[in-house]
Amino acid sequence: MTLAREWVQALRQTANESLPPAVARAAALHFTDALGVGLAASASRSGAGWRQAGGTLAQGGSATVLGQKAGAGAADAAMVNGGLIHSLEFDDTHTGSIMHGSAVVAAAALAKAESVGASGAAMLAAYARGYEALVLLGLAAPGRFHATGFQATSVAGTMAAALVAAELDGLDETHTVHALGIALSQSAGVMEFLSNGSSVKSLNPGWAAHGGLVAAALAQAGITGPETSLEGRWGLFAQFSDQADAAARLRAMLPELGTRWHMADAAFKFFPCCHYLHAFIEAAGQLADAGIKAENIAGILCEVPAGAAPVICEPWEQVLNPATGHAARWSLPVTVATRFVEGSVSLATFEQPASAEVRALAQRVRWIPLADARFPERFEAVVRCTLTDGSERSVRIDDVDGNPSRPASATRILAKFRDNASRVLDTEAVDALERALPHLMNSQEPVTMLSRWLRALRSTQAVIA
Repeated sequence: MTLAREWVQALRQTANESLPPAVARAAALHFTDALGVGLAASASRSGAGWRQAGGTLAQGGSATVLGQKAGAGAADAAMVNGGLIHSLEFDDTHTGSIMHGSAVVAAAALAKAESVGASGAAMLAAYARGYEALVLLGLAAPGRFHATGFQATSVAGTMAAALVAAELDGLDETHTVHALGIALSQSAGVMEFLSNGSSVKSLNPGWAAHGGLVAAALAQAGITGPETSLEGRWGLFAQFSDQADAAARLRAMLPELGTRWHMADAAFKFFPCCHYLHAFIEAAGQLADAGIKAENIAGILCEVPAGAAPVICEPWEQVLNPATGHAARWSLPVTVATRFVEGSVSLATFEQPASAEVRALAQRVRWIPLADARFPERFEAVVRCTLTDGSERSVRIDDVDGNPSRPASATRILAKFRDNASRVLDTEAVDALERALPHLMNSQEPVTMLSRWLRALRSTQAVIA
């Protein structure tokens, strides 16, 4: 039996069971967070291209496009929403697999559920299983998609989105296996965006969500795909990673499906930038809050996990001088300097280029590899400040805020949602969504009940400045 068929059988078995309460609560919060981030993006400069695309590419259907009143076809809506959710670098991450699960899976689940009239509970269950599928693909080759130049979220996300769509479409086992094979032919998403911090990175999960929905639709129509989409000589792992035993690693994890849920380990973001930077921003914040001022800093030395360095430190001249405010979302020196100079790192930070004062301090930042780093299981950081009087202060962060070792409260997550959604939606809609979304696991009403609230736009939107 092929690995794809074994995987589909195992996932379908979990579909016969209710989500464990803790998993359902986590799924609802991650889904809520993703919608809030996408809504905020629709009012941002970083999301402007997606806002324009929503008005041109995504038209004529019943699926919601975040930030606009008109509906669109499911696949197009999934693409735009996935792009919006990822465009601010504010969406969740499962750190061990380095997967931005919700940007793909929430976008796919919402669009497909709206198009077929699924209940809130059915949508959330498909979302949770799709998220789990994506994480397992990443854990089978942790960090090895990125090492070969591909964003794992994107190349594996097409398959996860196909599984979500297949479940909500009610496809049988064989058609679902074909959907995975068809999804493989649409897998894409290279890391070359790092060469200039270009916004095309946000397309990666959007395209994966789109491709997954298209794959399920084509399978339902009778198009076939290779059954060896995972372990084949030109399958997912062979094409996009250098992990020779990835297929065997995935097969070994299948017995845990339904008992070991990785979604509960996914981290929420509280800074809108690359997750690898968060621990460094927090460390800089602790030093700043202890009284260290930018004008008194002679130099800053950051100790960076080797696996994170290619994204946030290389090429160094480029990350020292990001081409745009958006490009600074992957800049170690600029984000650390921003925390010292401006006192915070927020959505507004990346809407314009860094100030002269921030750039000046960034020039005094250096980095070295962090010894014995536990990346990617943990995103660690050490920041050492040498002051103008010759003294030194340092802070070590052992894991990123919002990860399982430092979990975020529901209150904090919902406050983030409210702040994000309020930039676009009217108060009544934000209130209604804040009440409904955390309890999706109990909702037997069609998910289209959420659609009117998601489209209840403010007359004047609070564009991020």
